[in-house]
Amino acid sequence: MVDVSQLIETLDGHSEWLLMRKGSRPFPLLRAEISLDVSGEKVLLDLIDDQGFRSFRVTSFSFFEDEITIDASGKFGTSAETFTLTPRIAARMLTEELRLAREQVANDIASLIEPSFPGTRLERVSLNVDGGRIAQILYKSLDGPAAAVADVTAKLDAESFLASAITWLEQLSIRKKKPILTINVIAEKRRATELQKLHALLSDNWRSKILIVRIDRAGDIPRLQMLPPRRISELWREKPRKLVRPNSEIPSKLARQIMSSSFGNIDTVNTKNGETLRLNGLQFARVRTVMKAERAWFGLTREMMPLTEDSRPKLNELVNELTLYRSPESPNLRHRYYKASPEAWLESLLRRDVKLLDANLFISPVYHQFRSAGNKIDLLALRSDGRLVLVEIKTSPDRTMPFQAAGYWRRIELQRRRGILAEADLFEGREIADKPTLVYLVAPAWRYHADHERFAAMVSPDIEMWKFELHEDWRREIRVIGRSSAHG
Repeated sequence: MVDVSQLIETLDGHSEWLLMRKGSRPFPLLRAEISLDVSGEKVLLDLIDDQGFRSFRVTSFSFFEDEITIDASGKFGTSAETFTLTPRIAARMLTEELRLAREQVANDIASLIEPSFPGTRLERVSLNVDGGRIAQILYKSLDGPAAAVADVTAKLDAESFLASAITWLEQLSIRKKKPILTINVIAEKRRATELQKLHALLSDNWRSKILIVRIDRAGDIPRLQMLPPRRISELWREKPRKLVRPNSEIPSKLARQIMSSSFGNIDTVNTKNGETLRLNGLQFARVRTVMKAERAWFGLTREMMPLTEDSRPKLNELVNELTLYRSPESPNLRHRYYKASPEAWLESLLRRDVKLLDANLFISPVYHQFRSAGNKIDLLALRSDGRLVLVEIKTSPDRTMPFQAAGYWRRIELQRRRGILAEADLFEGREIADKPTLVYLVAPAWRYHADHERFAAMVSPDIEMWKFELHEDWRREIRVIGRSSAHG
């Protein structure tokens, strides 16, 4: 057994760490995001990286000053690897290199303003304080002081990017000297198109304050191009993607066998490739048909173990541990199984009985994480009056929640208006009304972001949104303790 006392002591010595793994970029971690659990002869290490929740079995470790090198394997002894944890204070050099690289990108984009817009003069370029992912650009135009933002990482989603732009604009608009009332949002072609569609979903007031600018790289010299604002009515002209239903909605024989090991806690998510099994929302197994035979794999990491007669006891062990700890009656509320994927847990509870949220709702059990044009919608339901309902779920504060829901609403509305959803018969013969989709925003009462109401009010009133506040102890019992219009 590995002695972890020194390992824990070293980890506790720093509040922030940098995870270094072969083939991956350095990934920052808080000490609270690194968990060690001693179980008999095993030492399990849980952490989060850019692939999500990860679990390893520690075989050995060593130190060089405060740097920790860990030899580990998958939970069931597969995929051995070595990785390093470095205190963030020792990683300042890497951070500085990253900052300089982002500043260069910011300056390159800012340099396009003067040649693209005659009469402008660049004044200042800086990175935003919150993460340094946004270039904040101030310049003078023919109409006076102006501002622009750009994503220097090329990784921000449209909702987060727009939220950051709005937040900075609000700060600029209340300056006592030379306030700025509009902002240009600069993006590469694909992201600019996404922003243009999201921009159309804002209220008229906010649409007038934001301009979407595309970086045009078609010629020898890149130029900035203002995109014309669009209205919601223009969004229905695009061609929707085809809706692909799973081959079967009935769990396979092998899936039913696994489900019986923890009756009532395990459900299946059907896709065109097979089935994914989840225990209270946590994915732990998948079933596929290979050469006309059902096969299964299990585990909590990407390196899943094939299910065979020899490995079945390990599957049973995993299911028993999940049943014990991923429960409202868990003996350890800090256990990794209890804390992992809370949104999926809440979604799975509502999927079993969506009437706990609204007694007028019906849901097809297949359509959890409903796929629409490559995006995943938490739940898609039908109200008793035929209105389609999109349910967006959060269990931690997320200021972009209203924008995300608006984006999903656009995609679902496109498929509804084109008759694709009616043709798919998602709700066992129930007719979908020819009325706009409703949006239900669902979260525990104290888990809404402080900016939620402000951002929700920026969404077009054409999108009917409702805010549902749940009791904090939702794992034990889902109770709606507040319901109101998200627009205020």
